[in-house]
Amino acid sequence: MRSDLTKLKLDLATTLGLFLALGGIIGGLILEKGNIRDVAQVTAAMIVLGGTAGAVLVTTPIPALKAAVSQMKLVFFEPAHDRSRLIEDLITYATKARRNGIVSLESDANAIKDRFLQKALHLAIDGTDFDDLKSMMELDIDLAQHHAEESAAILESGGGYAPTIGIIGAVLGLIQVMKNLANIEEVGHGIAVAFVATVYGVGLANIFLLPAAAKVKNRARADRQTRELLLLGVLGILEGLNPKVLRNKLSSYLAHSGLETPTAKGSKRAARAA
Repeated sequence: MRSDLTKLKLDLATTLGLFLALGGIIGGLILEKGNIRDVAQVTAAMIVLGGTAGAVLVTTPIPALKAAVSQMKLVFFEPAHDRSRLIEDLITYATKARRNGIVSLESDANAIKDRFLQKALHLAIDGTDFDDLKSMMELDIDLAQHHAEESAAILESGGGYAPTIGIIGAVLGLIQVMKNLANIEEVGHGIAVAFVATVYGVGLANIFLLPAAAKVKNRARADRQTRELLLLGVLGILEGLNPKVLRNKLSSYLAHSGLETPTAKGSKRAARAA
């Protein structure tokens, strides 16, 4: 199979989004005649990061936390889901299966890198009943989405804790300020430093953790659609559908994004001309 769902490419949206968010905040600070050193507080960062991580650990089992960490790569990198290419590959398999029998796809199945498609195709080649194959692969799809959404929920929980931990950091800073009430200059400086923890907590939640959770969910939905496309293709091959009919069914997964296979485009142009 030429298309590989395991390949990842840099997500420019995440990179640009973080750059714009941080650039806007820091740029605004500088325009207000502030200084980056005003918000560069190691102790505040320690309180917010350490406190948030600790709270997440208390609420999350270790295996689920490991899975969430592994999902983090999907925030910065996106899977190379070339659905047009996937459809072309499935049509190739369907054509070969109609000519030579579904068993002739065994060598093709062994060369497929995506485990989901490989498993589905092997089950079809081994003579698995249509309904059994469909239920087994749908269970795989449901479990994959469940695991992704569980990881997103962990990120969301961190986004909920971070602002509160930031407030705790601010209160701790104010406690230190109270010790220096006799020196008004120290008091002013101390209050400014104390509220940096709040900035870190709110910023961590709203610039990274909550958006990251949303992106993981979006990735899960896109992955589900791609796997549903693959399953529909394998089921069509198992049924012995005409490749043209199968192409029309699979092309529905491209309509929402404006993507169409070259053959589908040609068929529509011919229909309009007629």
